[in-house]
Amino acid sequence: MRRISIFGATGSVGEQTVDLILRAGGPAAYRTVAVTGGRNVARLAEIARALKAEIAVCGDAACLGALRAALSGSGIAVAAGPAALDEAAARPADWVMSAIVGAAGLVPGLTALGQGATLALANKESLVTAGPLLMAAEAAHGGRVLPVDSEHSAIFQALTGERIETVERIILTASGGALRDWPLERLAQATVADALAHPNWAMGQRITIDSASMFNKALEVIETREFFGVAPEQIEVIIHPESIIHSMVGFRDGAVMAHLGAPDMRHPIGFALNWPERAALPVARLDLAALAQLTFRAPDPARYPALRLAGEVMRLRGLAGAAFNAAKEIALDEFLAGRIGFAEMAGVVEDTLAALSAAGGLEKPAFGLEDVLAMDHLARIRAGEAAQARRRKGR
Repeated sequence: MRRISIFGATGSVGEQTVDLILRAGGPAAYRTVAVTGGRNVARLAEIARALKAEIAVCGDAACLGALRAALSGSGIAVAAGPAALDEAAARPADWVMSAIVGAAGLVPGLTALGQGATLALANKESLVTAGPLLMAAEAAHGGRVLPVDSEHSAIFQALTGERIETVERIILTASGGALRDWPLERLAQATVADALAHPNWAMGQRITIDSASMFNKALEVIETREFFGVAPEQIEVIIHPESIIHSMVGFRDGAVMAHLGAPDMRHPIGFALNWPERAALPVARLDLAALAQLTFRAPDPARYPALRLAGEVMRLRGLAGAAFNAAKEIALDEFLAGRIGFAEMAGVVEDTLAALSAAGGLEKPAFGLEDVLAMDHLARIRAGEAAQARRRKGR
């Protein structure tokens, strides 16, 4: 029986992974080694019981008592805290879903790859912060990284049977997010509720706001560079409001392969779960006549400065990705807390990168996990200072 673990089981991607596994037979079809979550202890316990997991782990150590009580009498082991997440990732599994949001997903993902697992990677931050380390772990231990972002899954599928050297360009599609049609002058007044009103996708809070700011797409641009090994100038972004084409690959003979499908994350999750086979999935089938048309437009650099910053990160390489992601996470925290405006998030990230670049250390050609974690910590401090400076300036 295939052994699986789900990291980030209570989030949007994790929940949809659980849904697919239960539809496919649940404990009768899969042996669930570990499930992990954040502070939603009640839901994590429900998932652990439904899948008959061997262990359930809360990322927050303070939730240990509540999780132990929720799973009392079940025979399911419980643990909590970052070290417990890493220990759960070290338990042998054949397939691991990495859906922990943010840089916190990096260490468990690396640990799972170290066991030779297939890592279904929904945590794009891992490749952004430490792409070379992740791909080296894949090669060294016989594991496999499969992309779960809808865009990178689409690219992966379009490249099946193709050689990467024949690729001329990779075109990432973007919905444009909840604020794509707002006048530029209104963006500064956008609230959290405004940014969360995504027209197409049902996602978690943080990724939905990152979609509105296009920081999510900026991360995906960097992720494309790291995963597929193409040059930055080969990566393009286009606004596609319908979210039907999930990405495209252009080849040197002029052909363009596009991956189409309903905007439903169960497709890329299911593709990764069943790869290299294709299984029937409970997703809507496209009615092209009903769609009538697909539209595209170039992203406005003034509206989406995150894309320009992604280009700078790819130019710097080294630890710039770790700094970029950490600063982005702090900027988002500041916006969610109401301390900075929507349009100021990019400014916080840019100020942080500028400060760290001036101090030296970003352009490090060879680095290890300790370097990534140290830069993540430092960038969070600098981003907090940058946000504070902007608040003082606004008073």
